[in-house]
Amino acid sequence: MKSEKAVLVLKDGTRFEGRAIGKRGISVGEVVFNTSMTGYQEILTDPSYAGQIITFTYPLIGNYDTNYEDLESRGVFCRGAIVKELEDEGNSWRGKHNLEDFLMRNNVIGIAGIDTRKLTRHIRNFGVLNGAIVSGQELTDIVVADVKARIDAFTDREMIREVSCKAVYHYDAPTEPWVTFEHWTRDKARRDAGGDGELKGFFMPKARGKGDDPAVIAKESATAASLQHEMRAERGSTIATSSHRNGIPCNDSVDKAQNHRKIFHLVAMDFGIKTNILRMLYNEGFDITVVPQDTSFETIVALQPDGIFLSNGPGDPKSIPDAIKVIGELIHYFPTMGICLGHQLLALATGGDTYKLKFGHRGGNHPVKDLKTGRVYITSQNHGYAVNQDSLVGTGLRVTLVNLNDQTVEGMDHENLPVFSVQYHPEASPGPQDNHYLFGKFRKLIEKPRMG
Repeated sequence: MKSEKAVLVLKDGTRFEGRAIGKRGISVGEVVFNTSMTGYQEILTDPSYAGQIITFTYPLIGNYDTNYEDLESRGVFCRGAIVKELEDEGNSWRGKHNLEDFLMRNNVIGIAGIDTRKLTRHIRNFGVLNGAIVSGQELTDIVVADVKARIDAFTDREMIREVSCKAVYHYDAPTEPWVTFEHWTRDKARRDAGGDGELKGFFMPKARGKGDDPAVIAKESATAASLQHEMRAERGSTIATSSHRNGIPCNDSVDKAQNHRKIFHLVAMDFGIKTNILRMLYNEGFDITVVPQDTSFETIVALQPDGIFLSNGPGDPKSIPDAIKVIGELIHYFPTMGICLGHQLLALATGGDTYKLKFGHRGGNHPVKDLKTGRVYITSQNHGYAVNQDSLVGTGLRVTLVNLNDQTVEGMDHENLPVFSVQYHPEASPGPQDNHYLFGKFRKLIEKPRMG
């Protein structure tokens, strides 16, 4: 098949020509780069990349295909993908679909065959830039004018609202509904019809928008709960007795394997939460209720949590002032942990400030030093904003971890409150498990009796 042309256009007028991959069309976003050698599927499905066009600096992408297990969310929220060389036939026993097929199925516009080293140097020299991938069509004067207008108008201030869940739900690992339910129902339908039940494709529903009907969302959530029960019954799994906490379906027992220790109820504020964060918290013995980013203080208190988790997410942390106010109230009542965007929101909630980095931290080998122990951790990172260290004076927050590349703030705790946060992603395991202790630290913080 003859390849189609694609062009990457940056806001400063720089152009890179290559070949079209994925869906054809025009996509506008902030052009960033990630230096990870592996993990392209997790990166593409990480909600923190909402609104961004991702440049993969590793020269060969797609060499182990994609699968059903490594999805980090219910959809693909990035605006595009840029690669040097796209492997058409990956080699992995876990692989189900090649990356080209994955991009096409998930409506991701991409470009391959450009000099990604040159592009990365350009971003490092001039900072992240808005840009657009024009795929499968000529750059006529009309198209150029349209692209320029869209690039100039693009902003990252609505991204958190785009990726956050729109209704409260109870997390029940390990069956994430956006993956398992659809695959299982397709498989069951084929088997009922006498077929072999082979799964033919990914299920990635379109991201929820502001105008979505709450009744439809509620109906789909109820359907998912019913399917989960039926799926477990067919598989012969033990089904915990269903109960409700403040109107939210949940299990009396998170898992039989965890009955030896107390289960703590955790409310996770979803600003774009990754699936593996939920898994890690679940494995640490938390019964997790996930709430939208705009949930009120009163609603969260009514859920009777033992602790609060502030998730990762995309864009400018200052774009959700109402959530910042809620967090500022919650930390005085509940032990709190924040990751990535949650780390930045915690700083803002206590009176600190954040700023935008020149080209961000995105990759799997960022060195972070613990100021108390002197130990250095290898971390996975994905953020474009950072906490202003000088702004923490008088907030009660103390810097606990710093980035050894640029001395930016990577961790904080509070002088008087059971609160801490990290800028990096402990669940991403680049070390590979250097930072898993942080989830245990959070549990111990909740277990510790509070004075007063």
